[in-house]
Amino acid sequence: MSTDQSGLHKKNFNPVDWVSQAGAAKMRGVTRQAIARLVRKGRFTTLFVGGRILLKRSEVEAFKPKSPGPSPKGKHSKKKGDAVGKRLAH
Repeated sequence: MSTDQSGLHKKNFNPVDWVSQAGAAKMRGVTRQAIARLVRKGRFTTLFVGGRILLKRSEVEAFKPKSPGPSPKGKHSKKKGDAVGKRLAH
């Protein structure tokens, strides 16, 4: 989702629609480093102005974090006790 919008025409740029990484962190109650990680992962549309990265305010407000940890895998066909039962039977 990360998009460099540096080609925007000045007439289309509305500063109210954009927020700094520090501002986004304050809005969400997280650290600036957490926001920077999300930017690197491409979770926000970005705009580079004067060497600073700005984020689309509406995306920051609507952001829903993914659940932590690895993605769920398919269910295993074996039950947990199957391997134990086979060893004890021999």
